[in-house]
Amino acid sequence: MESLLQQGIKGYNNYGAWLREKYKGERVFKVIVDGGFTCPNRDGSKGYGGCTYCNVDSFTPSVSRNEPNLREQVIQGMERAVKGNKADKFIIYFQPNTNTYAPAHYLKMLYDEALSINTENIVGLSVGTRPDCIDAEKIALLESYTDRFDVDLEMGMESIYNETLGQINRGCTHDDLVNTLGLLKNSKLDVCVHTIFGFPWETKEMMLQYAAEINRFPQIKFVKFHHLHIVEGSVMGVKYKREPFKLFTLPEYANFLCEFLPLVRPDVVIQRLFGLSDMDLLIAPNWGLKKSEIQHFIDKTIADRGVIQGSAL
Repeated sequence: MESLLQQGIKGYNNYGAWLREKYKGERVFKVIVDGGFTCPNRDGSKGYGGCTYCNVDSFTPSVSRNEPNLREQVIQGMERAVKGNKADKFIIYFQPNTNTYAPAHYLKMLYDEALSINTENIVGLSVGTRPDCIDAEKIALLESYTDRFDVDLEMGMESIYNETLGQINRGCTHDDLVNTLGLLKNSKLDVCVHTIFGFPWETKEMMLQYAAEINRFPQIKFVKFHHLHIVEGSVMGVKYKREPFKLFTLPEYANFLCEFLPLVRPDVVIQRLFGLSDMDLLIAPNWGLKKSEIQHFIDKTIADRGVIQGSAL
């Protein structure tokens, strides 16, 4: 008899299953585009050098970098999704850097252009940003697309502790996120936040508290969980090479997720359980497995332990 996992049934509210149900079995894939933005803690507005863990290229697949213009990025991204994944529909995903870090009229020009290409097969717009680069005008702009597309606004929570945010040169506080979530309380937008687990000065007990913070905001619909990984071109990468510090092993991280998931509201859709940079940029931890193999290891650990999202609430 096949296990639940072999049948594609997981102990958490996973994004793949959510997409299949929402779009009636059609294969929906994100097309990553680079709008040419920077960040306020890179350009001097709030700081220089960016977050200490960040090399922006490490969060963007190599095939999505350095395309000639926005239109070509969308066309080529759709072609890759069709060829590699037999995609039926697409979500346009403005991912690298801070994709609301410009005046609203300029943002509208970019979003309009990206959504005008093969529009009949686009079902969504996803915009990655920082909580300190969102205001009522930009929320209204994104909401103006919701009559035609599903629109999600993705923001980095990273840590719930201001001391950590200061140490990683985040350039904003957790209060900034809380305030922005207040602006989004009755919004038509689907809100996604992402977190990073494994900052060496945060204990397991501190990290488990992230769940309660996510749970208290019903406007949070999606989450992305990442483990801390160290990449070339980052401040943390330089420090790690000088004096390595403790990072999650894969079994440790899978076990942590088994403790964390029961604490998360069951209605929250989990888009990602881990992050992974291209191998040419990754310093540590190198788990020696492909992305699909890491996913299987984590999913199997969760299944073997009988973990169910929200069961501890």
